[in-house]
Amino acid sequence: MIKTTERERGAGCLYVVATPIGNLEDISLRALRVLKESDAIACEDTRQTLKLLSHFDIQKRLISYHQHNEITRAAEIVIELEQGAQISLVTDAGTPGISDPGGRLVSLALRHGIQVVPLPGACAFVAALAASGMPIEEFTFIGFLPSRPTERRKRLRALAGEPRALALYEAPHRLLDTLEDALEILGNRPAVVARELTKVYEEFVRGHLGDLLAATRAKPPRGEITLLIGPADGEAQHTAAADARAKIPLARRVTEIMKERGVDNKAALKQVARERGLTRREAYKQLLITREE
Repeated sequence: MIKTTERERGAGCLYVVATPIGNLEDISLRALRVLKESDAIACEDTRQTLKLLSHFDIQKRLISYHQHNEITRAAEIVIELEQGAQISLVTDAGTPGISDPGGRLVSLALRHGIQVVPLPGACAFVAALAASGMPIEEFTFIGFLPSRPTERRKRLRALAGEPRALALYEAPHRLLDTLEDALEILGNRPAVVARELTKVYEEFVRGHLGDLLAATRAKPPRGEITLLIGPADGEAQHTAAADARAKIPLARRVTEIMKERGVDNKAALKQVARERGLTRREAYKQLLITREE
């Protein structure tokens, strides 16, 4: 077991610093102090971070650290940390590692015995949940859904039985397609689109997935999008899950049940027949057809 304590004098330390997602006043006093005291700041986009630092009159050496160079750059940063450097890790906005680069560096630093200190702060999906008005005692953070339609629909089908609220990030140009898929697969659940949180044009659109879909068709959104999808009630949840299963090709569903339950082909086919209201004879015919396809 590794126990982290107060940083030893002269030892390197990696600070994971949350930065504002829009309004610069949301940065904490502690974050400003740590950024000023750091030997260097590893950032996703040096130009974006420079705007933040310039606003608070902070001048530091910047290290470019993003998803395209993190494999090699993480090792370089850890070498500096092992030599006693105090380095802050930031992203363009929000908390590093939450749908942003950072996880690889934190993991590598810990493996090398470097202390990692989190500085909490802004996080878009947490802010959206707080103002959503939907039950948020329990929720599941999804991050970004796959951009490819087939993979996105597959992921949503896997979430059809999830009883908790879902928190997602989505690009504005994909929001319409995501809402269409979510409505079809999950049912018309309560939902919220939170746009440009903490910025000048902050906007919340609350309602159900059908309402949000209509609003998005009428006025395509711009900016950073957080999508919240509330839990379905018991009946709706069961119906959505059943509908999602029904859309899976019969042969694939048989294979899924065989893997999930460890049963043979005959027992799995019997289960699928019950799910779809078919006789075993009808299910067997469809099985042969879908396998041929």
